[in-house]
Amino acid sequence: MKAVHFGAGNIGRGFIGLLLSRAGYEVTFIARNEKKIRLLQQQKQYSVMLANEERDTEIVNNVTAISGKNKAEVASAVATADIVTTAVGVTALKHIAESIAAGIALRLRGTNKKPLHIIACENAISGSTLLKRRVYEHLPADLHQVADSCVAFPNTAVDRIVPVQEHDDPLKVTVEPYFEWIVDRSAMMEGFQEIANVKYVDALEPYIERKLFTVNTGHCTAAYHGYLEGYETIQEAMADLRIRSELSLVLSETGSILTSKYHWDKKKHDRYVQKMMVRFTNPLLSDSVIRVGRSPMRKLSLNDRLVRPALQAHELGVSIPHLTSAIAAALLFDYEKDEEAVALQAAIASSGIHDVITSHMGIPQKHAFHQEIVDSYGTLKESYAAVK
Repeated sequence: MKAVHFGAGNIGRGFIGLLLSRAGYEVTFIARNEKKIRLLQQQKQYSVMLANEERDTEIVNNVTAISGKNKAEVASAVATADIVTTAVGVTALKHIAESIAAGIALRLRGTNKKPLHIIACENAISGSTLLKRRVYEHLPADLHQVADSCVAFPNTAVDRIVPVQEHDDPLKVTVEPYFEWIVDRSAMMEGFQEIANVKYVDALEPYIERKLFTVNTGHCTAAYHGYLEGYETIQEAMADLRIRSELSLVLSETGSILTSKYHWDKKKHDRYVQKMMVRFTNPLLSDSVIRVGRSPMRKLSLNDRLVRPALQAHELGVSIPHLTSAIAAALLFDYEKDEEAVALQAAIASSGIHDVITSHMGIPQKHAFHQEIVDSYGTLKESYAAVK
C-alpha cells in the first residue's frame, strides 16, 4: 500500500507518517526542505521519541521523499497512491492543490480507477472540504464527475502536541504520548482499509468542536495570557496559578457549551478536560507561547477556536467572562516577528477596536457580545500598560 503525505514537518513525521507506516503503508513525503528530502531518500527511516519518563523511541520505516518542486514526480506519486494526507497548515493547502489535481488527472486518464482518499490533517474545521474545492479549481472540468465517483475527501480531527524542537538528527522528532485522529466514516468509499489507531465516526462535528473548544481554545488561552505575563513557554504559564485557574474557568465555560449542545455527560467531559490540562503541563515538553499564539488573526476569525464557541455560548445563554478575557488577550498579542500580530495591531491602531471586532471577527457592533469584548480588552490593556 502506498501513502503520499504532503509536509515533512514535525506533525507529518511524528504523527501522520508514523501511523501510516505502522499500518503498513510505504510513505512518500512531499517536502520543501532539501536536507530532509535527501536524508529521507537515503535513510528511508527516522525516529520518533515520546515525551514521557521512559523516552520511548520508535523507528519509522519504509519512508522516502520527493521535492514539491518536482511536479511530474509528485503527480505520479499521487496517481499511484492508495491514500493522500496533508499536514502543511490550512493556509498552505492552496499551494499543494495544483499538484494533487495533476496527480488525480493522471490517475483518472490512466487505468487506475481504485478509490483514492485524500485527508487534510490540518488544524481547521472541514479542512478536506476546503482542499477539495482548491483541487477542483485545477482539475479539468471533464474529470469532475468521474473524480466524484472514485476520489473522496473525508474531513478529520487531529490532535497531537508537537512543539518546535532541534535535534542533532534533523529527522528525529519528539512528540507527546497522547494523540487522536478521527475521520468522518460517512465520507469514506467502499473497500477502504481502516488505519489502526484511527477512530472512524459517522458524525464528526461533535469531535471537531470538542477538540477545537477544549484543546485549541485552552492552548491559546494559556499562550495569550502567558505572553502578556512575559512567560516564554506554555509550561511556565501553566505554573502560574492565576493563568492555570483562568484556563480552567475558560474550559468550564466551553464545556458548558459542549455538554448543552450535544447532551454529553458532564462528568465524562470533565475527565477529558482534566486529561487536556495534564497535557499542557507536561514537563518533558517545552512549547513556546509564541508558537501556540502565532497567527492571531486566523485564531480570532469567525469559525476558529475563540469566536466560534463564544457566539455559540451567547445563543445557548452560557455566560463566558473568562473566554471573553482570552479573546481580549489575543487582541493584545503584539509579537513583532509575527506578521499577523503586526497586521492586527496596525488594524487596531488605524481603524479602532470596534472595527476589528466587526470586520475581522464578524461580530457586529449591535451584538451584545461586541461590547463585552471591548470592555474586557480595555481592562486588560490598562492592566498591562505598566508592564509594557
